[in-house]
Amino acid sequence: MTQTLRSSETPEALAARLAGARAQTDQIFEVLKPEALYERAIPERHRMAFYLGHLEAFDGNLLRQAYDLASFNPVYDKLFAFGIDPVDGQLPSDGADVWPRPEPIRAYNGRIREAVDECLTGKRPIGAGHDPGTIINMAIEHRLMHAETLAYLLHQLPIKLKKGKPDAPMTSAAGVDAARTVRIPAGRATLGRSRASGVFGWDNEFGERVVQVPEFEVDAYKVTNGRFLEFVKDGGYEDSSHWTPENWEWRERQKLANPPFWTRKAGAWHYRGMFSEPLLAMDAPVYVSHAEASAFARWAGRALPTEAQFHRAAYGTPSGEEREYPWGNQPPREEHGNFDFHRWDPTPVGSHPAGASAFGVDETVGNGWEWTSSLFEPFPGFEAHPFYRGYSADFFDGKHYVMKGGSPRTAACMLRRSFRNWFQPRYPYVYAAFRTVAG
Repeated sequence: MTQTLRSSETPEALAARLAGARAQTDQIFEVLKPEALYERAIPERHRMAFYLGHLEAFDGNLLRQAYDLASFNPVYDKLFAFGIDPVDGQLPSDGADVWPRPEPIRAYNGRIREAVDECLTGKRPIGAGHDPGTIINMAIEHRLMHAETLAYLLHQLPIKLKKGKPDAPMTSAAGVDAARTVRIPAGRATLGRSRASGVFGWDNEFGERVVQVPEFEVDAYKVTNGRFLEFVKDGGYEDSSHWTPENWEWRERQKLANPPFWTRKAGAWHYRGMFSEPLLAMDAPVYVSHAEASAFARWAGRALPTEAQFHRAAYGTPSGEEREYPWGNQPPREEHGNFDFHRWDPTPVGSHPAGASAFGVDETVGNGWEWTSSLFEPFPGFEAHPFYRGYSADFFDGKHYVMKGGSPRTAACMLRRSFRNWFQPRYPYVYAAFRTVAG
């Protein structure tokens, strides 16, 4: 079993981090107006009420295995246990009446939190062979993942169902050529981590794999709304030659003619923000599905980077050394990028020059996850965590692609080099950007 990322953390430090994660998810439900709790924000996911109980159900089910906790509500433990990721158009059809009212859900949550806090303070003994740091880090990071998931779900709800105000506007960064490219010399990319490293990670992060990456060219910046608009104006959504047959069929079925985060008003493009719909910022990264990113890349005569190419451009150095973060080995700070819940929406590319990689590739961490062309697959020696066997293994199905980096709503602890995200290619809701490469 892997060890904790911060092996010297005291129970008090873990408790503080868990409290911070709880505050992030509690904030999401404060944004949601009461009448929206039983809405389904997007067709593919549960109604919002599920998530109100899911986070505590996960914590309770996880710690129950390690601490031998007795269940006080098996019905809720099962009802709120698992999210869904339907494929092949199989959408959920449950009605709002399937889900309990908020009062009993919150009472359930309160009892779970009390039990978890007792485990953290040592009032309950952990089972032999289990590391409390690993268990609590799993609870913390799972919750923070859902803080982001809940944000993009809320993003799809009408603004009238939410309480909040837009981000403060940011001016464009000076001297940015959005089409600039960088030549990356051939070199090593280390994917994953060795289990001997003694750090916390999810099961798919382990099994270190070293790849020799040939020289290639990469966009210095994420593809912007302005660059993607050129594809739209050139009929990119009407020309099947840019799309795989499966992606084209999806585009036709959805009648998709522009990115889902764009909307047309009075002859002008606007961005569908969390709390407002301002004019589309041409210098902000475009958020699109893998299918749309791939179509743009083909239209441009380029390709999406592989996971190894992303690693080389983001974490490699001219000297051959590799960094933990693009900017070095120092922990993430606000000047390094748009991440860790500081904003709801993207910022102009080039706004965080301190976050550039050693090769001058801009903001590979934050401001939008980045699609790769690599299918989500295990590294050599993969071992599923015994308490969460389906976390990764259920998605090694040839239908999900790796994303790297992070978005405005990604917690700082998950910006580590080995962290991997993944989604289906025709899933258009996540905060996913991209850049392109050429040989």
